[in-house]
Amino acid sequence: MQLFVNDLTVIDFSYLCPERGIVGESWIVDIILDGSLNEQSMVLDFGKVKKQIKRIIDDAVDHKLAVPADHAYTRVTHTDDDSSYWVDFLRPEGRSIHLFCPADAFAFIDAENVSMESVNAYLRAVIKRELPGNVAGLEVILREEAIPGAYYHYTHGLKKHDGNCQRIAHGHRSQLQVFIDNSRAPQVEQRWAKRWQDIYLGSQEDTCDVNALNLSAPAQAINDTTHQGYRYTADQGLFELAVPHSENDIIASDSTVECIADYLAQTIAREEQASGRVKVMAYEGVGKGAIGYA
Repeated sequence: MQLFVNDLTVIDFSYLCPERGIVGESWIVDIILDGSLNEQSMVLDFGKVKKQIKRIIDDAVDHKLAVPADHAYTRVTHTDDDSSYWVDFLRPEGRSIHLFCPADAFAFIDAENVSMESVNAYLRAVIKRELPGNVAGLEVILREEAIPGAYYHYTHGLKKHDGNCQRIAHGHRSQLQVFIDNSRAPQVEQRWAKRWQDIYLGSQEDTCDVNALNLSAPAQAINDTTHQGYRYTADQGLFELAVPHSENDIIASDSTVECIADYLAQTIAREEQASGRVKVMAYEGVGKGAIGYA
């Protein structure tokens, strides 16, 4: 007997990619359980599926940075008490990425690359450990939202958030809709999607000099000419990041979706010299976001 749950959850996370850098993603999760009926004539109660398995998936990947542990660029060092990790992703030509964060901010994927296939294998292994004995099979389906128009991948951190959004390198794959004088502006949408294709969106107040960071030995060669530094302390601990300038954009406010929508609306109104009202629908992953006006 098989039990399926579509749209069980959405995992919003980022991952390290040799070509693209830090990539924000939003993947929809469906699952299929294969097993015998229990004493309640069920494979597993839907309530438990939605709560228990969703929790397992969220704890494993959601709002984390997925690191390809087997890639040649990856270097991982931990503090003496294992509470925090240095992660260095040594891409060439000044495009390396460096982090110092609490251990829970990372998901280490045992593969050379982070992909739907490697994350799928990671999730199946984690979930199977907590399934009841009557469940013999598990299929995890990861898929992207179908977006007919413009979208971009962004990574950020929200130090003021009291949940996992405070982690400095988690992200989203987000569609963008722009209206000028009540008419859709697809060319403007595409320009911003290209500009923010794979971007780290940082807040001005979180910036710092690179030499102020707790840099690991592999990170000693970077400086303010090549990289932008970020540093803040939140409830979960100290978060630090250095990203290449070419893959970074700084906004004056926090990088909540509300602030992003307002920033886009104000900037588009100025750059497009719009005479009428500008409306921006900025998404944060799948099915949620904020609307900004100018």
